[in-house]
Amino acid sequence: MTNELNGKVAAITGAASGIGLACARSMLDAGARVVLIDRAEDRLNEICSELGPEALPLTIDLTDPSSVSGMLEPILELAGGLDIFHANAGSYIGGDVVTGDPDAWDRMLNLNINAAFRSVHAVLPHMVENKAGDILFTSSVAGMVPVVWEPIYTASKHAVQAFVHTVRRQVAPHGIRVMAVAPGPVVTALLDDWPKAKMEEALAAGSLMEAREVADAVLFMLTRPRNVTVRDLVILPQSVDL
Repeated sequence: MTNELNGKVAAITGAASGIGLACARSMLDAGARVVLIDRAEDRLNEICSELGPEALPLTIDLTDPSSVSGMLEPILELAGGLDIFHANAGSYIGGDVVTGDPDAWDRMLNLNINAAFRSVHAVLPHMVENKAGDILFTSSVAGMVPVVWEPIYTASKHAVQAFVHTVRRQVAPHGIRVMAVAPGPVVTALLDDWPKAKMEEALAAGSLMEAREVADAVLFMLTRPRNVTVRDLVILPQSVDL
């Protein structure tokens, strides 16, 4: 344990797997109390029982606007405060627009944009009142560089980046930092349909990152002096050239 986040309370959406879970582990190791938010209740309870008493499960369906808008109260009841909010949950759709499914696009856009923005809206009043806090988004390199094979996903992450850049300036006078980590391809549940051999080949070639590597970057961002904001941190696998 590094104790860099000792005494802090963090909440992470999409925390039952992937980047969210890796970040939860990292923040717990750094001394934080962490509220893991996901809709997978059984999985959350199992994970938190393994992670220990400072890992607190909170089951919320992020596609339900009323549940998202009301998430602050259960976070405070569970953890007694909130210093760090990580809007991590998201989904992915790639492929050609001409053959795409607009209904699937709507579901992804609702999670990647509407639910993320609404969750920040829910927790910001607490941070404004306390004159301190960190808001962190899991964005993507696709939010920086238009990726031709994933136009709808790219559009969603460009929206996230615009939100980060503007809200940061609005809330900076309240002592609140707003940041985005923007990874390239990461081994997460979004790649579950990949054959095992393809996954191993991509890892060996350096074209994929592990979720813990994103978590390391997130911890770096959160532990900078309060007068420093790492607004955007792009991290890429070595062999990805964008």
